[in-house]
Amino acid sequence: MKKGINIWSFPEGMPIMECAKLARKAGFEGLELSLNESGELGLATTEQEVRSIARQIRELGLEISSLATGLYWGSWMTSDSEAERIKAMDICKKQLETAAALGADTILVIPGAVGVDFIPGSNVVDYEKAYERAQEAVRKLAPEAEQAGVNIGIENVWNKFLLSPLELRGFIDSIGSPFIGSYFDVGNVVYAGYPEQWVRILGKRIKKVHFKDYRREAGGLHGFVDLLAGDVDYPTVMAALRQTGYDGYVTAEMIPNYRHYTEQIIYNTSASMDVILGRTAFGIE
Repeated sequence: MKKGINIWSFPEGMPIMECAKLARKAGFEGLELSLNESGELGLATTEQEVRSIARQIRELGLEISSLATGLYWGSWMTSDSEAERIKAMDICKKQLETAAALGADTILVIPGAVGVDFIPGSNVVDYEKAYERAQEAVRKLAPEAEQAGVNIGIENVWNKFLLSPLELRGFIDSIGSPFIGSYFDVGNVVYAGYPEQWVRILGKRIKKVHFKDYRREAGGLHGFVDLLAGDVDYPTVMAALRQTGYDGYVTAEMIPNYRHYTEQIIYNTSASMDVILGRTAFGIE
């Protein structure tokens, strides 16, 4: 497996190339970028500009492992508003287009929500309608993904939707496309489940993997902690991933960052991932 890190793990506002240089210095092989509303890599960024970013990152010796976005938290494919659903699908199309230009093979997609506790004033959508709308949207997006040559990885997140590995497996299989799969986040299921079970059930459907850790006794968003500091049984998770034959990127998504000396989380995460991946024994060469 290859070791990557998500750009959200870096100090807020750090330019993409500074993040890439730090990732490379810390020993990562890949960087997961994010499509934003605006900025260096935004909805208005041209294909030429995207390809320039990709070239500069590759020249550092890094791969672009995948492309995430936080824009789905503001636009749901499951929304009661048709305009919002169309906007969410347009975001996905732009994400596919951008990923292809970057040379990334997978995008992270949140296909909507039933409700989100950590977004004040968030609407609640009927679960059955949310499922039908998400299913319809992803079916329409599958040919777009195939044309771009980029996988849509549906992430398991705290959206009160697709709450079990059995349900997510069924949702993916109902689309019937090899370009639709799971972007499996290890830490996101710990509060209510066991990631190794999700891995075994999702199996070959897993396109990409996020590494996080979570401490159940802390609860809520405060439960996310450094790798190896929480309740994820990483030896068992790794055994399950190997059993499924997964050999792609495992990408750390370290949120929140440290309050002070924020760059240190990049080095600490790299060292912990080396231990998890069996590259070093307790960080010692």
